[in-house]
Amino acid sequence: MAEITASLVKDLREKTGAGMMDCKKALTETAGDLEKTKGAAFPGGGTVAEKLTNLVATIGENMSMRRAVALSVPAGVVTSYVHNAAAPGLGKIGVLVAVESTADAAALSALGKQIAMHVAAANPTALDITSVDPAALQRERAILTEQAAASGKPVQVVEKMVEGRLRKFYEETVLLEQLYVVDGESRVKDVVAKAAKELGAPVKLAGFVRYALGEGVEKKQEDFAAEVAAQLKRD
Repeated sequence: MAEITASLVKDLREKTGAGMMDCKKALTETAGDLEKTKGAAFPGGGTVAEKLTNLVATIGENMSMRRAVALSVPAGVVTSYVHNAAAPGLGKIGVLVAVESTADAAALSALGKQIAMHVAAANPTALDITSVDPAALQRERAILTEQAAASGKPVQVVEKMVEGRLRKFYEETVLLEQLYVVDGESRVKDVVAKAAKELGAPVKLAGFVRYALGEGVEKKQEDFAAEVAAQLKRD
């Protein structure tokens, strides 16, 4: 039986991201064979961390959980939609929508699915006007104020112009204010209100999350020609 050295444990840990004791146990079970340990089941139950460790061990590539969001409602449904699905639960865009209501669950799920499809297409950044990021709103207001002031019109007119353009900003970025892509006519808030009337119970969009593949990990685009030219100048 091969000696389970610290170097072997370190090697396996770097390849799998598993804990030190798990790596040592896996190496002991496979007599120090690194290749066999890639398919070994590391100790664990059903937590996300344990499942991830097992996937890393099976695939042989290190992985980590970059982001996660959970939605829940006291009554109602949380529905999902995956755009361009390559396999069950896997696709280029994933959306969760939480619909709070005591109405029929099947009807709520159908509504939630359609709104999730809207979210995938329209990419809102906030649920309602009150939840718009204050920093983003401040930046937008500053830009609009500068643009309106350039018209040379009186201050009172400029203020009205800014407020009018802010409404347009909300209609583009806030889910409840957006034009519903399913019919191209209604606002999402009106679709929800209509559903409540039809189902005979209050209906509230309690939250949503939209993830796109590769979002937030975009690679910097390098200008290779400019880089070579700069290097030649330095030389």
